[in-house]
Order: sequence, then structure tokens, then C-alpha cells
Amino acid sequence: MLARCRPALCRKPTCLQQPDLLSGAQPPPTYSIGAVDGGGSVFTGAPGGPVQLAPGSVVFVPAHRSHACNPLPDQSWSYQMLHLDAGWLEQLWQESTEFRLQAQEPIRVSHEPLLYAAYCDLNSLLFSAAPLLSKEAALIDFLLHHGSAQSQPLAPAPPPSPILQKTLDRWVEGQLATIPLQELARETGFSRYQLIRAFRRHTGLTPQRWQLNQRINLARNALRQGDELADIAYRLGFADQSHFQRVFKHYTGVTPGQYRS
Repeated sequence: MLARCRPALCRKPTCLQQPDLLSGAQPPPTYSIGAVDGGGSVFTGAPGGPVQLAPGSVVFVPAHRSHACNPLPDQSWSYQMLHLDAGWLEQLWQESTEFRLQAQEPIRVSHEPLLYAAYCDLNSLLFSAAPLLSKEAALIDFLLHHGSAQSQPLAPAPPPSPILQKTLDRWVEGQLATIPLQELARETGFSRYQLIRAFRRHTGLTPQRWQLNQRINLARNALRQGDELADIAYRLGFADQSHFQRVFKHYTGVTPGQYRS
């Protein structure tokens, strides 16, 4: 389903997607999403010609699209990437919209701060110790809202039912942490995205926001017990201490140090 790359630092003069010319091997088709965290580069392959990328830029690259990234002269740049199996994404899109992805889905470049923040939150969750179910649900929710240029209606939330209510209760209580979302969908008879919609109606939050809220609650407890900030950040899966401090302040209105005092 997913091949992930942690945030990376690149000093190469050119980062070019191409087959392995030495072995002749063709990599499996992947849908890639990248974001620039620091520095800058020139991206080639988007409609309309080269685009300069800056911190906060997010790029969506469908499978089989040739593209290149050229760091600005004498600069290094940092970025984060996700690589998704194209077949898995196609199946997800059909399941949730009853439409196929366009054969020539374009490369898209965004400079929207809210999209960059959502992507960073998603990556933080994917690399944390959060349950597999929460990671899968957050990824699907992000993709179906941001992952395609097509504007197709998404599947509605299913009507309440005893089996759905029981499933959602078990999800919130952490009893389904290692069960794939696809299995829950089969058990309830709904699509994966319909279950995510139902979860949001049940809790008032998306799975991603709900899981992040859980981590902040755990952080509150750890701060009251006197744990070190770096230890809390590492244990709860934040990228680093500064990332933990930013997220904690966003959710609580105070810094971890202020909360502890």
C-alpha cells in the first residue's frame, strides 16, 4: 500500500525520477506526494512549465509522470515524501466515488499553508506509534480530500445501525488497533471512507485529529509526571521536540513548559 520516506536533506544538483537504467528494472507505479520543509528548488513536469518550490510547497505526482527537482544554486533543501501504490489508490478511489481516476491525472503544485500543515500532521501520525487502523484511516481521509484534481462526490456517511455503533465504540476504545480498515468495511458492509465519515460523526473529529488529540492527552499526563520534553516527543512519535511543542501549543494554547508550571 505505502512506501514511506522520512524527511530528507538533498544536496544533489538534480533529483530526477527515472527507471533503474543499470539493472533494467522498472519500479512499481507509485503516486508520490512531496513537501518542501526548507530551502528551495525548481520543479519541472507540472502543467505550465517549471515551478519554483519554497518551504510549504506540496507536490502531487501521479504514477508514470516524468518530473525533476533542481535545488537552487549552492543551496541544500529538506523535504518529506510519501510513495503510494498506484493500484491501491485506484481501488480506493473507485470504492469511495464510483469513478476511475483520470488516465492523465495532472501533476499538481500547491502553496496553500493549510494543505502543507495537514500533510505534515499526516506524516507525523504515520511515523508515530499510533495504531495501524488510525494511520490507515488518516491516510485515506487525506487522500480523498486532497489527492486528486477531480471533483467527484464522496460516499456519504452510513445511517446509524447497531453493528456500526458497536464497531465505532470498539474503534474509539482501542480494541481494533491492529485490524485493517478493509476488514472492518467488510464486516459492516460499508466502504472504508464511509466508515471514516461515520467515525467523524461519532466523535466529532477525523481519525487523524482524534488520534492526535489522544497523543496530546498522553503528553499532558507525562508533563504532570515531570517527564523530559525530548522523551515525551520521542515516545509519542513527534518528529522532534520543537514539533511537539508547536503541536501542543496549537491544541492547548500554552507551551509544554507553561503547562507543567
